[in-house]
Amino acid sequence: MMNPAHLDLFRAVLQHGGMTRAAAALGIGQPHISRAIAQLEAELGFLLFVRGHGSAVPTQEGAAFAHEVEQTYAGLDHLRQAARQIRDRGTGFLRVACQPSLAARLLPRAIRRLSLECAGVRVSVHVPNPDTIWSWAASGQCDIGLARPRSGHSGVAAEPFLTIGAVCAVPRRHPLSRKRSLSVEDLAGEPLISGGAGAFQQAVEAAFARRGIAPRFALMAQYTAARCGLVAEGLGLAIVDPLPARELTGLPIALRPFRPELPIETMLLRPAGRPPSQLAERLTTHLKAERDALA
Repeated sequence: MMNPAHLDLFRAVLQHGGMTRAAAALGIGQPHISRAIAQLEAELGFLLFVRGHGSAVPTQEGAAFAHEVEQTYAGLDHLRQAARQIRDRGTGFLRVACQPSLAARLLPRAIRRLSLECAGVRVSVHVPNPDTIWSWAASGQCDIGLARPRSGHSGVAAEPFLTIGAVCAVPRRHPLSRKRSLSVEDLAGEPLISGGAGAFQQAVEAAFARRGIAPRFALMAQYTAARCGLVAEGLGLAIVDPLPARELTGLPIALRPFRPELPIETMLLRPAGRPPSQLAERLTTHLKAERDALA
């Protein structure tokens, strides 16, 4: 098997135009290079250089072999460059599935941080429903998921990411907008806009039930933006996630903390059983930084 060190010395002799000059450049003895070249020639079965007058001119066979060696080293250089890119940027493609409340601001800001750090990175963002996000994380169809808690999903590595208290959206001119916070008792008898079926809506209804108050749900809208839009039209009040609600600055609504506090949880999901890519780790770091800045 060819000794890679002999090939390195062969290239050095070519580069410096002689064994003596190559030895001086490398800081080693000239006899060491001569022996290495002789051993390489013996292994190849032909002479690589015409010796004489302190120079080393490649033979015809030596020049042909040098061409092949350079092609091989060019391939190795490409592999080294590819390894550096994988180390620094991962595979260069990242799939993220995110719930709507974090898809408008927190996630884009984290991706901007990542793109400044890793030029040319490609990120695919999807905003499906929570059960789909959990399923994608379990099957490896996404590298990172941000979703409401769910049970019954195996194959997912999940950790708490963000917990924030719900707020009540009221029309800006509504008398209740003058209060600093709103309770279940404040909302008794008021027309309300419910969310879609799920854990959060169940928690809202349970908060009313614990006070012995029957809520008046006149309308239903799945997403916060739609509920706030209905509130702005004076069609009712809604208990919502403050993150997307705060983005709706053009609507004539006021947001007030809801009591008793209703925590809205978000989990950070990744496929279990395999280490995250370098790129996924970096985006996770930026997501947490944006979360902390939000807090």
